[in-house]
Amino acid sequence: MLKDPKPTVGLLELANSSVNFAVRPWVTSSDYWDLYFDLTEGIKKRFDSEGISIPFPQRDLHLYEHKD
Repeated sequence: MLKDPKPTVGLLELANSSVNFAVRPWVTSSDYWDLYFDLTEGIKKRFDSEGISIPFPQRDLHLYEHKD
C-alpha cells in the first residue's frame, strides 16, 4: 500500500442487512490482488477479534405435518 496518496475510507451504503464501507488504498498495479486479499482478510480478522459480526440474510423454514 502506498503512503501517498492516503487511502480513502468511507460509508458507501446502508443496505438491507449490512453497512457497506468503501476501503480504497493506493497500490501499484502489480500488488493490487495481493493487497486486496490481504486487506479483506485482515479486516475480517480484526472484526472477529473486536466482536463485530457481519449480518447475513436468514430465512426460517417451518414444517407442519398435515393429517387427514
